[in-house]
Amino acid sequence: MEYRTVKATANDEYTVKHSKFIGYACPVASKEEADNFISEIKSKHWDATHNVYAYILREGNIKRYSDDGEPQGTAGVPVLSVLEKENVCDVCVVVTRYFGGILLGGGGLVRAYSHAAKISLDAAKIVTMANAKEFSVTCDYTFYGKLEAFLRAQETVIKGSDFADNVTVTLRIKDDLYDSFCAKLTELSNGKISPKVLSENFYEF
Repeated sequence: MEYRTVKATANDEYTVKHSKFIGYACPVASKEEADNFISEIKSKHWDATHNVYAYILREGNIKRYSDDGEPQGTAGVPVLSVLEKENVCDVCVVVTRYFGGILLGGGGLVRAYSHAAKISLDAAKIVTMANAKEFSVTCDYTFYGKLEAFLRAQETVIKGSDFADNVTVTLRIKDDLYDSFCAKLTELSNGKISPKVLSENFYEF
């Protein structure tokens, strides 16, 4: 199983017709985390004209949004639509607006909030998370050259290498590729090398 989310909390801003829009994106795993993030931004920008938000949670496929006083459908829904279009979840976006004195109109508001949401996601960096295993492979130095060439041809992420009495390489691989990897490694090493699973979780790819 895979899903897309953001790597870290980040923000970006832009100005249109003297109104400043600041988009914040944050990875969240629950309604409580999303609500806390929204409260944090509202406290930070207590003097803003609006603090519009939207979030999508993986668990229960929960979707929430708020126009925070903007005309209905011109703020929260466009932000939520950007999250849906980017196919991300476990993400909360808050767009803060400081009104600049010039009305943008319905279409202008939709474009402004959509753009602010998009640049916040870009700043936070969208990543793919997948069910995966982290594991280690240990071999002697005579086999290491062959192992290194083998690993380069596999869909693995090399997390590190430890050169001691033997060489131990720590790797990450998606769950659905692990059995095939083990079979190939067994064949390559004539059954002498077996991976050791260290952890199983959702990891970034």
